Amino acid sequence: MNKSYQNKRKLIDSIFRKTSLLVTFSSILILAVLIYHVSITGFSKLSFSFFENFPSRFPAKAGIKSALYGSIWMLSLVSIISVPFGVATALYLEEYGSKSKINRLIEINISNLAGVPSIVYGILGLAIFVRFFNLDRSVLAGSFTMSLLILPVIIIAAREAIRAVPNSIRLGAYALGATKLQTIVHHVLPIATPGILTGIILAMSRAIGETAPLIMIGALTYVAFVPETIMDPFTTLPIQIFNWASRPQAEFHEVAAAGIIVLLTVLILMNGFAILLRNYANKKYDF
Repeated sequence: MNKSYQNKRKLIDSIFRKTSLLVTFSSILILAVLIYHVSITGFSKLSFSFFENFPSRFPAKAGIKSALYGSIWMLSLVSIISVPFGVATALYLEEYGSKSKINRLIEINISNLAGVPSIVYGILGLAIFVRFFNLDRSVLAGSFTMSLLILPVIIIAAREAIRAVPNSIRLGAYALGATKLQTIVHHVLPIATPGILTGIILAMSRAIGETAPLIMIGALTYVAFVPETIMDPFTTLPIQIFNWASRPQAEFHEVAAAGIIVLLTVLILMNGFAILLRNYANKKYDF
């Protein structure tokens, strides 16, 4: 009976392992096919003029200059707004906050907000930043909206990284006479940096690829200028790609594919930079 049960367990484990491998390789294959299709479609459109030209109704003259600058503007502001607030909130909840009902309610709400559809944040941004604060369709309004979107991701990732720091590190610092603030700044945060960076780069990758919230707040699909201040109208790479892909002409689909290649390249560079920083922090603190 025991041997039969063990054989059954081994069979189930084998089926589960093979099914998991099949699903994994199928997903990789589908992704590879999509990337290959986009590459062969849009690679011919990549040129210096593609980065220097503004969007145009003529596919041969269309470029991503305004969209690329708009994405850089928005990503810079989003990082300035969301990273300090996200890490500070995580520190409060993990290091200072008590296990009161209010803090528990805050934690539950943060976890729930991480699963809210992005279009809801667009509606919220439209009501608060565009209309109530009268920021109009500016870079600042879009940055605030995207910051709301990614804040729960940063907070959750930062909390997990801070929670993973061994408590013996804190106790050792206290034993040597360090204050709580000194312990956090000189010991907890440096050790938690790799995990925090992982959460930040995942959040930023989501922010740079989102379209629905920005369309909801009225971000333009055609911008023939580069934003010079945070109050200027703007567009981003995903919105511009969506605009080109929705057009019936096949030439615009090729331009959209070229834009996708640029967006993927930016995402890969961002993730590569984050991996380098994380590896550096891991080697420095040997955790």
